[in-house]
Amino acid sequence: MNTDDLLPLAVAIPLLGAAVLAIAGRWLPRFGRDALATAWAAADVACLALLWARTSPDGRAVSWLGGWVPHDGHSVGIVLVADRLGSGLALVAAVLVLAVLCYAWRYFDEPSGEHGGMFPALLLLFEAGMCGFALTGDLFDAFVFFELMGAVAYAVTGYRIEDPRPLHGALAFGLVNSAAAYLSLLGIGLLYARTGELGLAQIGAALDERAAAGHGRDALVVVAFVLVLAGPLVKAATAPFHFWLPDAHAVAPSPVCMLLSGVMVELGVYGVARIHRIVFAGTGGLPDTVVRDTLLAAGVLTALIGGVMCWQQRHLKRMLAFSTVGHVGLFLIGSALLTPAGLAGAAVYVAGHAGAKAALFGLTGVLLDRYGSVDEHGLYGRARELRLPGLLFVLGGLALAGLPPLGTGLGKAITEEAAGHELGWLPAVFVLVSALTGGAVLRAGLRVFGGVGTPPTEHPEVAATTGEGEEPEIREPGRRLPAPMLLVPGLLLAGCLAIGVLPGVGRALAAGAAAFTDRADYLADVLGQPGRRQPGAPAAIVPKAWWTASGVALGLLSALLAAGLATAAVRRDPRRGTGGLYRATVLPLRRLHSGLLGDYVAWLTVGLALLLAAIGAQL
Repeated sequence: MNTDDLLPLAVAIPLLGAAVLAIAGRWLPRFGRDALATAWAAADVACLALLWARTSPDGRAVSWLGGWVPHDGHSVGIVLVADRLGSGLALVAAVLVLAVLCYAWRYFDEPSGEHGGMFPALLLLFEAGMCGFALTGDLFDAFVFFELMGAVAYAVTGYRIEDPRPLHGALAFGLVNSAAAYLSLLGIGLLYARTGELGLAQIGAALDERAAAGHGRDALVVVAFVLVLAGPLVKAATAPFHFWLPDAHAVAPSPVCMLLSGVMVELGVYGVARIHRIVFAGTGGLPDTVVRDTLLAAGVLTALIGGVMCWQQRHLKRMLAFSTVGHVGLFLIGSALLTPAGLAGAAVYVAGHAGAKAALFGLTGVLLDRYGSVDEHGLYGRARELRLPGLLFVLGGLALAGLPPLGTGLGKAITEEAAGHELGWLPAVFVLVSALTGGAVLRAGLRVFGGVGTPPTEHPEVAATTGEGEEPEIREPGRRLPAPMLLVPGLLLAGCLAIGVLPGVGRALAAGAAAFTDRADYLADVLGQPGRRQPGAPAAIVPKAWWTASGVALGLLSALLAAGLATAAVRRDPRRGTGGLYRATVLPLRRLHSGLLGDYVAWLTVGLALLLAAIGAQL
């Protein structure tokens, strides 16, 4: 089998698996459904692993579906493109889906009969959307795959329909993301009207040709850039488009949260980087400095809001959700640098974060399984007997804090160094956000699994969402804890560690990052026009993606700060009130997260207006 044939197969395998499960699941017993779903997911992992291995580190595989190859740079066909970053992200998605299916083998008391097999079928459909988005080279098909992924995400978020809270979270999730999708579709329409093309490479080449013909950048291109990025930015939970995410994570089933935070939001950051690099980074697009400064500002704002809000939570799922917002901001900073080093660091960071965050949500599911609660205060000291889950939970907190030699620490170190070369103060943002998010998880772990400190209470001035009174996701609360619910988080954290200690992973992602930023090579490969390669042009320098003394030092610093913050929090006198700084800064920020759908749609409008104004002011 040729390498190019693996691209459509990577999307077709989960699609076919979902169809088979939806039809056959009603007749199969529970074990048969789970085994069949796991087999389909494992087959896609094998396919994507083979695609990753066969893809050249500095090149890409291209597959024109149906043989509709371009002629003179124009084509009506659909193209799939795999480079090391795109196929790597698809592989991460496939591995997490396989892990979630194994984790959920005995998680739900899923009905038999007409609806049997629906949950694993939806997860495979979700996987098809994620893999298709990571591998597509067509802007409209990217929209289609993104919406397939989104529609399934809404369904699995509200999967427990007997509880109104998941339905409310899924509704907010769906409406906000659908509004952003309509805006993205409008932007795609504007680009099609200007260029007559829908492929990423074709649109980018057409805009360059217009610039060469003397037609400079106009308002339509600027507006199209903002509108097209609306969907990826909202899906990535970039501030101020992030409000839907903690509400959805708080009510979604724990296995679903493992996918939403582990890979779905990261696909939004990938979409921003891919669309900008291929479509808008040429002579007919926007200046790199404008895009860099705008996205850097958005990344810093997102990271700080996520870190501060994460520290304020007592609802464990909301805490982890806000930590995802904070880390997405750090990923966006890395990709916004527009350098191979920044992109390589973000790629390593995303891979390590996927394992750590999915493991933490899985361990939170263990608490929900045993105690019917995800409230840090209500669970104080109740999980002392769960020693292994407690150790894994603390390790996950240290991973979020960037402790060497974990993969999150390596990604943080590479991205910090790249960011420090651009703006000297950016590493401080990485240290602060890592300390806040990791410290919040460590604080919860010390209280819940260790009963450390005095029993926590909340000051009346600070109204927080609790995690008490949760609808049980398991119908056998007295059962023995299933082995997959511990084995899967342990393996995910082992994978996070492997990324940080195996140099081959970082080297491969660094080479992929260098190829990702080589726009001329991408256009030449996809359009079948080798002449587009600039003769004599220097190849992108492959950055070093390994530990440095400064990276280790900053990783240890953020981990020590996280441990210090957690220790101070559990020892704090519960009778102490809040200070003036808290009331002036943090309290207003908490009140902005109102939970009202109308507010979230308003922030979507305000955010896009600010983005357009920021770009327009720099042109």
